[in-house]
Amino acid sequence: MITQDSIDALKARLDIVDVVGSYVELKRAGSSFKAPCPFHDEKSPSFVVNPARQTYHCFGCGVHGDSIKFVMEYEKLNYPEAIEKLAASTNFTLHYTEGGSQKKRSNLLETLNEWYQKLFEQNRTAQEYLNERGIYASSIERFGVGYAPASYETIRFLEQRRLPTAEALEQGALGKGEDGKLFARFIERITFPIHSPSGAIVGFGGRTITGHQAKYVNSPQTALFNKSRLLYAYHLARDTIFRRREIIVTEGYLDVVMLHQAGFTHAVATLGTALTAEHLPLLRKGEPKILLAYDGDKAGRAAALKASRLLSASGFDGGVVLFEGGLDPADMVKNGEIEQLGALLRRPIPFIEFVISETIALYDLRDPKAKEAALHESVGFLKTLSPLLQEEYRPYLASKLGVSPSLIRIGQGKNAAAQPINFSHHDVWELSLTKTLLERPHIIDSLLDFIDPTLLQYHGNEFESALRGNTDDPRLSALLMDDRIRSFEGDEGLKQELITFLITHYNRELKKVTTQNSVSFDQKSYLIRQYRDKIGRLKKGELVPLG
Repeated sequence: MITQDSIDALKARLDIVDVVGSYVELKRAGSSFKAPCPFHDEKSPSFVVNPARQTYHCFGCGVHGDSIKFVMEYEKLNYPEAIEKLAASTNFTLHYTEGGSQKKRSNLLETLNEWYQKLFEQNRTAQEYLNERGIYASSIERFGVGYAPASYETIRFLEQRRLPTAEALEQGALGKGEDGKLFARFIERITFPIHSPSGAIVGFGGRTITGHQAKYVNSPQTALFNKSRLLYAYHLARDTIFRRREIIVTEGYLDVVMLHQAGFTHAVATLGTALTAEHLPLLRKGEPKILLAYDGDKAGRAAALKASRLLSASGFDGGVVLFEGGLDPADMVKNGEIEQLGALLRRPIPFIEFVISETIALYDLRDPKAKEAALHESVGFLKTLSPLLQEEYRPYLASKLGVSPSLIRIGQGKNAAAQPINFSHHDVWELSLTKTLLERPHIIDSLLDFIDPTLLQYHGNEFESALRGNTDDPRLSALLMDDRIRSFEGDEGLKQELITFLITHYNRELKKVTTQNSVSFDQKSYLIRQYRDKIGRLKKGELVPLG
């Protein structure tokens, strides 16, 4: 068993904002952080992480706990498994009681990396390759670059060090073929250790120097290695990122090494994959400006377009720097063009402008039908942005297409863009409920069994107007035309939305009752029982009538 002292020491090292933030995109809200709850579907964020208490709590579904409980629930692990995962990701050594069924986890990847580094020092071909790329010995040491030999040599090394085969398989150092034979994942490759944000080695990237079909390979998916959540060299770049509030995202390991070598120590790279929504929690930390430094070829532009769509829709600031003529950041550093590189990085194309320009470039604007298609696709992108940014970029889109701004209509109706509804993120759900009622008036009678206008905190008047069928109400007309507000789909979708809302409502009422001094003890006890009963039934999937 893991000793309690070891567990307590691990807890003292953990920061719940870092732990939860590696899974969920957190946004600051005063002294706490908020996010949509990862354990149930909701429109308005009710999941709160409190760094002072080192706890999380969802005011919608009621889940709460500490860092260990979060990993248990999110990863579906038991208590010891969650502790071991957190320890491995933070490079923390756990201790176990003697005679326990659990064995102390070896530092297998760290040991393997040290061996790879020694082999690199003995391999002239690997050294010459990096030397030709302009990489200094100091950079090789800083990034822990190594060399993986033939498969049988790695297997023999692990056996000689008595490192567990099961762990080598579990952590992706070894694989097993269909015939049951073991093989090394990295064979005759320059190796780049990949670390978690806290600095623990969780996998490797490898570059062939002997003509293997795949130029680059990465560790397979493991409990610790998820290439869609990791960024190469983030642990080295983190301090500069937080200080400068800027991060350079590239596509290759050598780009990162050379950028750091040239003084751009806030550079990182994706791990052979496109930038995804799973990267956003890590990119959000420190709220930096994002610079995408991608190749200017067709594949690089496509990757930059996809990433720019994602980042702009998620509210990130930053832009794109494309490297034309077959060059990349590593080439510019090698050629001594550091000042020119710095100038490029200071003048990125803003994400929104880049997306609009690249989208339009995909169409032949001499063809009226193609021009119309470019307009529709660009307007679809603008709809992912905030109302203010939609309005600001309408003239820009019109100028790129060579059309009148009046043709750029973001809403569904003729003047929808001129009649926006002013709403905060707190009341989108209530507007969606009202819109559902307007579009499906036949549900009024059944809906009133469970909810009435008094339960809504922000838009009770609009909801009541919809109940009365006041179709001339300008607020309802604007709501119908505003395609930013979506109605709930189907009876089951509406039911689940109501359950989530009512759980939040009755939890709020329960909290009020427990703090009221003007209510008698008997009345308070009765109300508490009633609210707890309603919450329990709702959590079981039952809609509870009012009263």
